[in-house]
Amino acid sequence: MTTTITHWIGGAAVAGTSGRTIKVVNPATGEAVAETPAGTAAEVDLAVAAARAAFPAWAATAPAERAAVVRRIADGLKGRTEEIAAAITSEMGAPITLSRTAQAAFPVLVTESMLGVVDHFPWTEQVGGSLIVREPIGVVGAITPWNFPLQQVVSKLTPALLAGNTIVFKPSEKAPLTAAILAEIAAGAGLPGGVLNVVYGDGPTVGEAMSAHPGIDMISFTGSTRAGRRIGEVAAATVKRVALELGGKGANLILDGADLDQAVTKGLALSFTNGGQVCGAWPRMLVPRHLQDEIVERVVKAAAAYTVGDPLDEATVIGPMASEEHRRKVDGYIRRGIADGARLVYGGPGKPEGFEDGAYVRPTVFADVDPAGAIAQEEIFGPVLTIIPYADEDEAVAIANGTMYGLTSGVFGEREHALAVARRLRAGQVDVNDGHWNPLAPFGGYKQSGNGREFGRPGLEEFLETKAIQI
Repeated sequence: MTTTITHWIGGAAVAGTSGRTIKVVNPATGEAVAETPAGTAAEVDLAVAAARAAFPAWAATAPAERAAVVRRIADGLKGRTEEIAAAITSEMGAPITLSRTAQAAFPVLVTESMLGVVDHFPWTEQVGGSLIVREPIGVVGAITPWNFPLQQVVSKLTPALLAGNTIVFKPSEKAPLTAAILAEIAAGAGLPGGVLNVVYGDGPTVGEAMSAHPGIDMISFTGSTRAGRRIGEVAAATVKRVALELGGKGANLILDGADLDQAVTKGLALSFTNGGQVCGAWPRMLVPRHLQDEIVERVVKAAAAYTVGDPLDEATVIGPMASEEHRRKVDGYIRRGIADGARLVYGGPGKPEGFEDGAYVRPTVFADVDPAGAIAQEEIFGPVLTIIPYADEDEAVAIANGTMYGLTSGVFGEREHALAVARRLRAGQVDVNDGHWNPLAPFGGYKQSGNGREFGRPGLEEFLETKAIQI
């Protein structure tokens, strides 16, 4: 039995006008679990009109009152953890344990941290003879991917709402189930109709219409660099603000003297978690050439713990890829690595034994990888780790910086030495040794990993205009 979802516009369910639907497929089984309307520019127009009508009153609402509504949304998300986790596992294949601990839990953590930011935010301040006023931008168009379907929208929705904006949201057509849950929770939390609107559909139709729409003042997009380029091109016609969180090819740079157990354990986790379908993953492990054999042995031993299986099994660490289409892409890169001469040390092409019916791949590790090769340069977005040897520190930094991406990286070594190397990396976020994710720290990319920042005070300021009033 499949679930039928409708658009959410102006605080009410709205049927699609195209007469077409998009099936949501469970990648573990290939079975349809839901269907959404295939939205068109007509639904985008309706949603924008609703958002513009709701904007003046929401923008005029006191920040403390907006925060109270957002806090109730966070409470609503927390109260439906199991439902959210089950929905994400069914629509994109994340293992159920990960869906509970990360997919459903992180959005609550992000929201609560942002509520702390606004408690002390200077909405107005005196600078010399000027009053600096920070005001909402207007209508925000939010477009999100399928890999962390709830977290990605909450990372936009929370600061946008707290700043006083209204929203038109397009979730990925591959993973739209949590969008419907979120809209229901927001309405129950007292968010006025029209402040949040959800339009389902594909990127070339709905995403394009949103990016071009003169009634949308800002686009906040998370997804591939290719799609981000297109959004920037289309949005330029109306000179709207565009915030892009795009692809990555993070490097895990292991220095001489590093704690190899720590570097391998954390590095592998940030390569294979969520099946490697993470923009901030570290799919490149850069190692001193004389330590490569030892590190490969450690990686292969540790990789055995990343069990592939049914995502509903709580022991599963890696489920299927999010779709059969994506499975073929990842498998193609594994085959490309072999063809290009990289040394296969774990995994390989094809589906794991016993999982021939779902969108499964074998977690794979390559060694002796050419840093200029396709598997070291292009975003695979799957559980594929490339181990790249280097001769000295300068070469390691050059390799780490030697892609078009610059989202995340890690450095392992003596603390002060590792910190010095971290400063040389052209990436928006770098972990040193046991440094871990901080929801108050800004997140975003250098180069073609995007522009703008999420989380913390910079993430709130992303959704604000700044006005100077001379007095």
